[in-house]
Order: sequence, then C-alpha cells, then structure tokens
Amino acid sequence: MRENIFDLLPILKKWDEGAFHFLPKILLAVLVLILFYALAKIIQKILLKTYVNVRILKKQADVAKLVSSIIYIVLILAGVFLALEILGLESVLTKLLAGAGIIGIIAGFAFKDIASNMFAGLLLNIQKPFKDNDWVMLDGKYGSILKIGWITTSIKSISGQEVYVPNQLIYNSTFTNYSTFNQRRIILKSGVSYGDDLDKVKQVALDEINQIKALLKSPGPDFYFTNIGGYAYNFEVRFWIEFKQQTDYLDAMSEAIMRIKKRFEQENISIAYPVQTLDFGVKGGVNIFDKPIELQK
Repeated sequence: MRENIFDLLPILKKWDEGAFHFLPKILLAVLVLILFYALAKIIQKILLKTYVNVRILKKQADVAKLVSSIIYIVLILAGVFLALEILGLESVLTKLLAGAGIIGIIAGFAFKDIASNMFAGLLLNIQKPFKDNDWVMLDGKYGSILKIGWITTSIKSISGQEVYVPNQLIYNSTFTNYSTFNQRRIILKSGVSYGDDLDKVKQVALDEINQIKALLKSPGPDFYFTNIGGYAYNFEVRFWIEFKQQTDYLDAMSEAIMRIKKRFEQENISIAYPVQTLDFGVKGGVNIFDKPIELQK
C-alpha cells in the first residue's frame, strides 16, 4: 500500500508542474475571451447608435440589428479561436474548423431555399420597393401588403385571404407596386360598329370621361383607335385617378363604363359585339326579317 502511494508521487509532481506552466495560458485565454466579448459588445452598441442617429438609416432598424449581430458573433468566434490557440489546442481548432466546414456544406444543401429567402428578405428591407398596405402584384398574386418578413412576404388578396409569397420568388421575377405614385391609369377597351362616325365616337367618349369624379386633370385623358377588328373598330380610352385603395380603381372603371354606355345609346352609337350581320343598311346592318322577302321572277 505504501509503495503504491510512493508510485503516485511522480505522477502528482508532473501534474503540479503541468498545472503551474499551464495556468498562465489559461488565465491569458480567459482574458482574451473577456476582451473580445467586451469589444463585441462595444462595437454592437456603436453600430446600433450610429443607425439611430443617422437620419437616412433610421428606417433600417432590422438591417442594423442583423449587421450588428453578425459582427458580434464573428468577434466572439475570433476570441474563442484565439483562446484555443493560446492553450495549444490547435488540433482541436483544426478539427472544429473542419467539422464546421462539413456541417456548413450539409446545411447549405439542406437550407439553401431558406438562405435564399433570407437574403432576398434582407434586400427587400434595404431597398424597400414596397411598404405595408401598398397594392402590389407579387408572383401573379394581387393584393395589399400585410407584412414583409425575412423569409416570406404576406399580402391580403382581393378575396380576403392572406397569401404568403417566398421572398426569393419576388426577386426572381418582376413585381409591380401600384401605390408608388398614389396614382393609377385606367384603360377601358371597347369597340363600335363599322357604320359609326369615329370622330363622334372619340368626342363623346372623352366628354364622358372628363365628367368622372375621380379623374385627375393632369395628365388628361386620351383616346385611341387601336385596330380594325373582325366586327368592330376597337378603341381604348385611358385616364388617371388618385389611387389609395382597390375600390378607387373599381369605382372609376364602373363609372366610366356606365357613362359611356348611356351616352352611346343617346347618340345612337352602337357598341359592337361578336355577331354575324348582313350589312344592307348604312350602318350596323339590318334584320332581314323586318321586311318581307320578295322573290324576283
């Protein structure tokens, strides 16, 4: 028993010497960690304060938090790696880096769509092509913006449902913001029969459009005949309105249709429709059953 105790003395002596030589490294590593932690906190606070004080960057609060958090994490990791190197654990550090690389590759394949959506969300929050309550067309979905998230953007559709659009789809295709200028152009398309006076059609249509309540006087309305169709002279009349809600667009379009129909009826102008007519008269054709059919001998 006594011999066993004496056998342990050299081992304990080595441990004592190892601890004596290793203790300064441990203290230095701890000091490095504390310094890097304090440095990360200070830089994070400075970045956040800078974003708050700079007027241009005030609206980018989410971006400021993200950037400051990334820098904070990078500094903390740098402190950990330096502390491991001070302790002589380079092999552990190498294994950690190799493991992190492998995990990063696997995670890259597994979460590539999430990463793409997050990067697109970052671009949306920086560029801000639209904001809450704007009327937009995103990936073929029309509605008003509810929330711009980091992964998806949600809109309220015309039918009242909440639709989530992945952010990467927004940047992979074109999108339209109808609320950017608080104005919207209405384009009403129709056609008149071959026998109508085209100058009169244009004058009558513009007269009615100029009486619409929501009409913006500048720029004024315009009228164009677009083509000669199979059964009509097709035209479109275009005018601008103040646009805040979808009902502004629908009310103005409805009023334009009702006014033009009523006025065309008063002026004896025929709105064309796809039927086959035998044009025996001056305009618009005649019904062959209005008069008895006479057979020549």
